[in-house]
Amino acid sequence: MENTNPTRPDAGRSQDPGADAVQAETDELSQKLAEYENKLGEMRDVLLRERAEIENQRKRLQRDLEQARKFANEKLLGDLLPVCDNLERGLGVANADVNALREGMDLTLKALIKVAETNGLKALDPVGEPFNPELHQAMSMVDAPGAAPNTVVAVMQKGYVLNDRLLRPALVSITKPAGA
Repeated sequence: MENTNPTRPDAGRSQDPGADAVQAETDELSQKLAEYENKLGEMRDVLLRERAEIENQRKRLQRDLEQARKFANEKLLGDLLPVCDNLERGLGVANADVNALREGMDLTLKALIKVAETNGLKALDPVGEPFNPELHQAMSMVDAPGAAPNTVVAVMQKGYVLNDRLLRPALVSITKPAGA
C-alpha cells in the first residue's frame, strides 16, 4: 500500500497508541519543567532582591545608630551652653564684690540644676529618711538621741538618680542601732 496523502507522509502507516501517549506525557512534563524553571528563576530574583533590601536596611540602621550615639548629648550640651556663658561672664568681671559674685554663682547653680532636672537628673537629699543601701553609702555611724536607728542624720555628698537609675549614691551619716 502506498501513501496517497502528500501532506502526511505517515498517513499510510499504522500508529502505535502507546508511543503517542508516551510522547504526549513527555511533552507535558517538558512544558511543566519549563514552567517550574521559570518560577525558580523568578524566586531567585525575589530572593536576591530581598537579601539586598535586608542588607540595605542593616546598613541604614547601623548608620542611624552611629548618628544617635554621636549626637546623644546634643540637647543636654545645648542646654548647658547658657550656664557656661554665665560662668564666663562672671569670671570676666574684674572688680566684683563678694555679694554680687555670690549672687551670680547662685543664679548659675540654679540654671545648672534646672538643666539637669530637665534632662532627668534628680538629687537625693535623704536627711531624716531610713538608710537605703541601694541609694545611700554610709560613711559613719553617730549617736543621735531621739532619732530612729539607721536613720540618715547628715549628708556629706548628695547622691543623684538619672531617670530612675542610680548615678551616684549619697554619702551619709546614720544613727547607730540601739545598743551598739
